[in-house]
Amino acid sequence: MAINLINYDFSLGRKKPENIVQTQNACPFCDVSSLTNIIDREGEFIFLRNKYNVMRDSDMFVLVEADRCGVDMPDYTPEHMRALIRFGVRHWEALRDSGRYEAVIFYKNHGHLSGGTMRHAHMQIVAFHHADPSLMIDRESMEGITIAEKDGAVLSVATKPRHGYGEFNIIGKKESLDAMADYLQKTVAFIVSQFKHSGDSYNIFFYHLDDKIAIKVLPRMITSPLLIGYGIRLLPPSLDDLIERLKKTL
Repeated sequence: MAINLINYDFSLGRKKPENIVQTQNACPFCDVSSLTNIIDREGEFIFLRNKYNVMRDSDMFVLVEADRCGVDMPDYTPEHMRALIRFGVRHWEALRDSGRYEAVIFYKNHGHLSGGTMRHAHMQIVAFHHADPSLMIDRESMEGITIAEKDGAVLSVATKPRHGYGEFNIIGKKESLDAMADYLQKTVAFIVSQFKHSGDSYNIFFYHLDDKIAIKVLPRMITSPLLIGYGIRLLPPSLDDLIERLKKTL
């Protein structure tokens, strides 16, 4: 089976700050004057090089979403959310189009089960010098039952999820980014309020899907051993119920 293997620098990873569990620890993103290697700023958004480049043969970047801790996507105004997605996609695509990398990924970890370490809302972009982008997207996991669509953007629940439990896809062309941002904001709010076992934990992943952009958003819980050991992905008992509850949120 073809896979991407990337070396992870554990010695550097141990030095990364953490304040999701150790909430008393200071937040470097709140202390803007201490940030280095800032590449771009727009309003509250800051795009900078990641100080802890733990994945070797790559360049890692951070996108700070807001100027303070304690807020996240469900709290933003629609204008802030739309501008955030446009800002992030612009830098993601600029790195992808630069010709310096074989693959560039754009994603978000949020919460204690997400794989993240910082409470302050942020997203990440990682540009790999040597990686196969075709192995990073599972096209079948982008299939699903449509929940809503507007302005060229389609929100669906995945019927062949990549991870399981509850998984949502938002797909549209670049001209539909504002509508996609609206759906993303409401889907994150739905996950945080409805998936009690995940608490505040979720992931967002961005992909290029032919001539469209695809966003996958899913709650994070303790990963099923059936997925890790056997690749068995678990669906919720009733997709119809999940769809109806999200429709009410929308």
